[in-house]
Amino acid sequence: MTDKNELAQIGVVGLAVMGSNLARNFARNGNTVAVYNRSPEKTHALIEAHGEEGNFVPSETIEDFVASLERPRKAIIMVKAGKATDAVIDQLAEAMDEGDVIIDGGNALFTDTIRREKDVAARGKHFVGAGISGGEEGALNGPSIMPGGPKESWETLGPILESIAANVDGTPCVTHIGPDGAGHFVKMVHNGIEYADMQVIGEAYQLLRYGAGMEPAEIAEVFREWNSGDLDSYLIEITAEVLAQKDPETGAPLVDVIVDAAGQKGTGRWTAINGLELGVPITGIAESVFARALSSSTAQRRAAQEGQLPAGTIKELDVDKAAFIEDVRRALYAAKLIAYSQGFDEIKAGSEEFGWDVDPRDLATIWRGGCIIRAKFLDRIRAAYDKNADLPALILDPYFKGELEDLIDPWRRVVVAATQLGLPAPVFASSLSYYDSLRAERLPAALIQGQRDFFGAHTFKRTDKPGVFHIEWSGDRSLTQTD
Repeated sequence: MTDKNELAQIGVVGLAVMGSNLARNFARNGNTVAVYNRSPEKTHALIEAHGEEGNFVPSETIEDFVASLERPRKAIIMVKAGKATDAVIDQLAEAMDEGDVIIDGGNALFTDTIRREKDVAARGKHFVGAGISGGEEGALNGPSIMPGGPKESWETLGPILESIAANVDGTPCVTHIGPDGAGHFVKMVHNGIEYADMQVIGEAYQLLRYGAGMEPAEIAEVFREWNSGDLDSYLIEITAEVLAQKDPETGAPLVDVIVDAAGQKGTGRWTAINGLELGVPITGIAESVFARALSSSTAQRRAAQEGQLPAGTIKELDVDKAAFIEDVRRALYAAKLIAYSQGFDEIKAGSEEFGWDVDPRDLATIWRGGCIIRAKFLDRIRAAYDKNADLPALILDPYFKGELEDLIDPWRRVVVAATQLGLPAPVFASSLSYYDSLRAERLPAALIQGQRDFFGAHTFKRTDKPGVFHIEWSGDRSLTQTD
């Protein structure tokens, strides 16, 4: 129903599918919702199709939209990232009063959010960058929400966002993440973990399909079984659904008629770039981004296939099929743990760099429901950070170390098998290399430092005494101490 005379507790600008579903979620949970879209037709369509789900206050101008909100006004922007977001922010900031709150619920780059928060604060209003995960279904039925911005904004927004968030064990999947860009930063890394998770699931499918010779429907049943154990997660669940689906037109497995070129909207790439900027080795996440890029390099792939690049000696699978399936399951679990561990490493580094004080326990809590990477072992992750909030790495928690003792040998066998079968497994392999790098007593970085000193006099440190040193490579090769 609609009531032009009733003031709304929350407003939504941008009524494409995500914005429309979010507005419906607010209304279904007892909030009066102001709605506005640049094209009035979308506003009318929402009211016509879903107006009976709750109280909506539609407007056809920004000014009327703002006037329909109770103070302090709260408006969530759900429009395309970039210039469109900046334009709506400017319109709202112009029409709103001091203390009103503008929330960007899209996937914005966190540095843009930092800039926008400063600009809006200078105009006397509050700006909140809120990561919202769960896709269209989550927006309608309960997402995981990661709001940043001023703490006082959370005091106003908190109850409203809690009313629509997913809920696990009586706890809403939303909390204040930290100042300015913290919310969008955490959502960015969430999506990076999502990229790695999806890629390594794809690699597991590839190994079962072309290594073990299984058909998609058979693999779907394997994933359904896996979803009842340690791998219980949303992505494993939907993988089984996708693999079981037949193409409505041909009757063939749907996965066989989908072009094998994965799209991306930027958040995974942002995560990888930021990991490089922070000096955090998020190898599994970065490899998943590269894997999507390579899959979409269709002309180059076609040329390589037509040019018949040499494959070397390709072996057939020479182990028991059931044993191989179990090895892949365990390797998948291990690689997923690495993806989460690396993601939490990046969040910790970003929090320290920008002074956000992000609590990893909060993230493990709010990611248990609503979001794409929700998984059973997030309860274990929360318990790990409850015991030690300053873990050097998530996989060093005693529970996860114990898990990895059982996973490491199957993980190694799977990486070897993938290589022998000639099947790409970049996340399986890079995650294992990362793991082995952490546990190695010595790394080849010592040689690299020697090379750097040779060609660029970049100096090096010694293992036997403090200081910074250089070899006179072009002279008598004597050792000099530079610091």
